[in-house]
Amino acid sequence: MAENGEIYWFSPLKRGVIPLDERFHIPRGLRKTLRRDPFEVRFDTAFREVMQGCASREETWIDEIIMTSYCGLFEMGFAHSVECWDDDGLQGGLYGVRLGKAFFGESMFSRKTDASKVALVHLVEWMREDGMTLLDTQWMTDHLRQFGGYEIPRGIYHDLLAEAIEGEEVPESSLFST
Repeated sequence: MAENGEIYWFSPLKRGVIPLDERFHIPRGLRKTLRRDPFEVRFDTAFREVMQGCASREETWIDEIIMTSYCGLFEMGFAHSVECWDDDGLQGGLYGVRLGKAFFGESMFSRKTDASKVALVHLVEWMREDGMTLLDTQWMTDHLRQFGGYEIPRGIYHDLLAEAIEGEEVPESSLFST
């Protein structure tokens, strides 16, 4: 964030994405978890709590300014959460921003084994059902590679992004600076 309070969009040379087609991979152990169905999966019922779960770690970029900004995007209908619940409460989830046919995953967390992974599988299912085309993870990690995630060069990413958000109304320019 700049000293003047503007929040910048980070555009690395390579961008992490997760495929939404048949290349999306569910690891064997997670398939077993999904068959057991240990969580009730909900969308957009505890957005702030998901952000707080994601921020609850030793090092985090999710400060009060980020929290307030994303909760504002949630109230405007741009930000969403996928949550995994059980009898003990919220056990994991993820949040991000949707623009057009693109979802920009921001962070995920787990309090119980596989909770964030189950949320990711349900996110992909929702995106497929809704005809979405781009799942942006920003960075690529070994954790995301197990789902078929990969990196693409900035130029290709920008082409896919332009196609995914073509004609989409974006939030007020005061919220973002490119």
